[in-house]
Amino acid sequence: MIDISALRALVAVEQHGSVVAASDVMGYSPSAVSQQIKKLEKQTGVAVLERNGRGVLLTERGLALAGYGRRIMGELEELQATLLADPAKPSGLLRLVAFSTACRGLVGPMLGRMATTHPDLDITVLAEDPREAVQRVASGEAELAVVHNWNSVPLVIPENLVHEDLCVDQADVLVNSSHALAARSAVEREDLLEETWISTPAGAICNEALLHIFAGIGRVPDIRVYDPDFSTHIAMVEQGVAIALVPRLGRPTLPPGVVAVPVVNPVQQRAVGIVYRKTMTASPNIRHAVRLLREVAAQQELHETQLPAVSGVAP
Repeated sequence: MIDISALRALVAVEQHGSVVAASDVMGYSPSAVSQQIKKLEKQTGVAVLERNGRGVLLTERGLALAGYGRRIMGELEELQATLLADPAKPSGLLRLVAFSTACRGLVGPMLGRMATTHPDLDITVLAEDPREAVQRVASGEAELAVVHNWNSVPLVIPENLVHEDLCVDQADVLVNSSHALAARSAVEREDLLEETWISTPAGAICNEALLHIFAGIGRVPDIRVYDPDFSTHIAMVEQGVAIALVPRLGRPTLPPGVVAVPVVNPVQQRAVGIVYRKTMTASPNIRHAVRLLREVAAQQELHETQLPAVSGVAP
């Protein structure tokens, strides 16, 4: 008889690349994970790991066994999420990952509603870039993620995940009120060529979206400051240090010295969505959280339509 815990340890090693990484995710010591792997090898009579320098690789038998393990883990998860769960009473732990502006604009309001509707559902939230959020859900480190796709930077969704659209968010260029562009109703990328920028760190999706604005004309924006926090971007715009591309979702009320100017040709938009594993499709926890997120997003979209309209710009 193959031990389920030992099989889970092998799957974790395959997904995360090492015994140490698997132990971090599972909450065990590396020694405990190694013991589970040895138990599995004793139960099956085959070697499932081999040394590779300081790390390990799965053997051919190990890869095959991990494939079976993923399917078994998925079926167990689906069983727990459906037949063993009360659809009328979401409860237990739900681990959610979201990008920071979604945490402010969507997840925060959702948690407020959740506290009054289903207090037995315990939700933890981790703020991360969409790529990392997708991987956490795919590997079982989280159950639900709020992610975004810029119209210029596609997000890859693994086959074991479901992706649902939630809302559309638009980004504006923020400039100081004394800036020459502050009086414009809209700007195009050609208007921004000589500007000094503050951006999210290199490699982040929002940074790539900014770079992509200028890619078609063979230019690179002059980025002088990199900071992951849009609040810092707004502060530096107010101080006249730089301009910034900042989404509307989760954006606080701008100070008097900062003006938001829409970008056109192309409009800078990102599609906000949710992802979860296919095995969790019928989970009461997932369905309830998704429903509340949709309610909050609908109100957010209503708020967006109340922003000043610009010809050629989606609200």
